[in-house]
Amino acid sequence: MQEYIEFLKANPMLSVAWVGLFIAVLVTMVKSSLSKVKNVNNHELTMMINREDAKVIDVRGKEDFKKGHIAGAMNVPMADIKNNQATSLENLKTSPIVIVCSAGMTSSQAAQLLSKQGFEQVFNLKGGMGEWQAANLPVQKSKR
Repeated sequence: MQEYIEFLKANPMLSVAWVGLFIAVLVTMVKSSLSKVKNVNNHELTMMINREDAKVIDVRGKEDFKKGHIAGAMNVPMADIKNNQATSLENLKTSPIVIVCSAGMTSSQAAQLLSKQGFEQVFNLKGGMGEWQAANLPVQKSKR
């Protein structure tokens, strides 16, 4: 125990940084466990599509969507979700929907917004399209 006290005295900045990181990790863990939105991986998404007829909503821009997206995905830009103008999603309020973006960060925000707008089963694809493509999973390209 004496060594810890000496270390804290000798390295106050490092100690404060460590405590700050520790608190950030705890807050993130608590926040994610209390969130209505759950993260799913590639395998879980595939199972949800096959077994529960989950709908995939891609929140990337139209150009990125055209370059490659998950088969059957709908493109609903993040701006539409933020402005509560995602009218194409209204009939999916009770269906399981999985939100996808490039890396999983924007889709997490979109999923939180949709959850607040009354959608009951909202999920976020962990790692987004980057992880999907890295796993060599099928991607569909749009011509329009």
